[in-house]
Amino acid sequence: QLQLVESGGGLVQPGGSLRLSCVVSGFTLDYYAIGWFRQAPGKEREGVSCISGSGGKTKYTDSVKGRFTISRDNAKNTVYLQMNSLKPEDTAVYYCAAKYQLLNLCRLVDEYDYWGQGTQVTVSS
Repeated sequence: QLQLVESGGGLVQPGGSLRLSCVVSGFTLDYYAIGWFRQAPGKEREGVSCISGSGGKTKYTDSVKGRFTISRDNAKNTVYLQMNSLKPEDTAVYYCAAKYQLLNLCRLVDEYDYWGQGTQVTVSS
């Protein structure tokens, strides 16, 4: 059974940092692109960052470039999203998702096959 479980969310002040983790089970991470998405109240879900199966390709939405970093540790079956210089507009539920992808690429579009349950990130003073 394929499963993704996010953790690391919480309440943080503007300018602070959080590191989200996505632990996967039931499949080999090497053959899957992993994406991080978020959805704020009243807004559509948007792609934040993604990383290819090998880790060689990453993408970021413009609003998080230079602040967020995605990485993966295939040995631990875990993908991370390091979020620095957080802003109130980063407040959302963050989801990780997996897509079977043998090519060394990933995309920030809603084409992923498996999703986690989400973790809440709140940036507020």
